[in-house]
Amino acid sequence: MSRHEISLTVNGERYELEVEANRTLLQLLREDLELTGTKQACERGDCGLCTVLLDGVPTKSCLVLAVEVDGREVTTVEGLSRGEELTPVQRAFIEQGAVQCGFCTPAFILAGEALLKHNPRPTEEEVKEAVGGILCRCTGYRQIIDAILDASKSAKK
Repeated sequence: MSRHEISLTVNGERYELEVEANRTLLQLLREDLELTGTKQACERGDCGLCTVLLDGVPTKSCLVLAVEVDGREVTTVEGLSRGEELTPVQRAFIEQGAVQCGFCTPAFILAGEALLKHNPRPTEEEVKEAVGGILCRCTGYRQIIDAILDASKSAKK
């Protein structure tokens, strides 16, 4: 298998790596960088649990080859908070009880963060659309939607 040199920024930190041509971004994050907040589930792009922000856009990391992120910026759930200070979305997920088992939580939080960055005051329908590609088996989505709407009230304008 051919190997390629790539350079990328993950959670504000620059990395120079050599990766195999068939290695996914999901594998790079979880196995090489040990950022296990990005979850591995279906590996087909169906569940959305591997969602990260790629240049600020929610992206299913199991569908992106690591070589495709050369020169780009990736944000995982580990890169959101600053020390002990949680983002409004993270706080709202806790307050609204939107975490349940927690397996899907990182993907929903990242999708909520991206939405609020581009649309600080979304409607309920816009929140539903933003998280539509992510599956949850515990909450029935009500708490997740409420958490993102609640965070929009305290997010920076």
